[in-house]
Amino acid sequence: MGPKKPDEAAVASADTDDNDEGEDLSAAQLEQLGADVDAAIAALEVALAENGEDAAPVDLEAPIGRLSRMDAMQQQQLASARQRLQQQRLTALTAAKARLADGRYGFCRRCSDPIAFRRLRVQPEALLCLSCQRSVSGG
Repeated sequence: MGPKKPDEAAVASADTDDNDEGEDLSAAQLEQLGADVDAAIAALEVALAENGEDAAPVDLEAPIGRLSRMDAMQQQQLASARQRLQQQRLTALTAAKARLADGRYGFCRRCSDPIAFRRLRVQPEALLCLSCQRSVSGG
């Protein structure tokens, strides 16, 4: 068996669905990214609502053993940390939605070049192009 040939439809789709660094996003790409942002916001809102009880303080007067109480406190700390991260991402996605609405979405905050469609599909709240992100991160 030789190497697999790429599916022609997948190659054609990748050609139309992607932009390279430095190329503006098409209207179809912006629409797709808007849908991605909306879906991510909705999912985070559900997750935050469901995880609210997990982050509640542990009742120290509850009649449970010492190890169970320690485990409950550790679980509460993990849930609180997860909730903070989810809230931060929700804030970033809400800001991305505002940038979409006013035409500033998809441009690097540092160099003003367009951010690649692939990067925005993975991280729709991205503020920097990959090149600037690497220089900021030191990598």
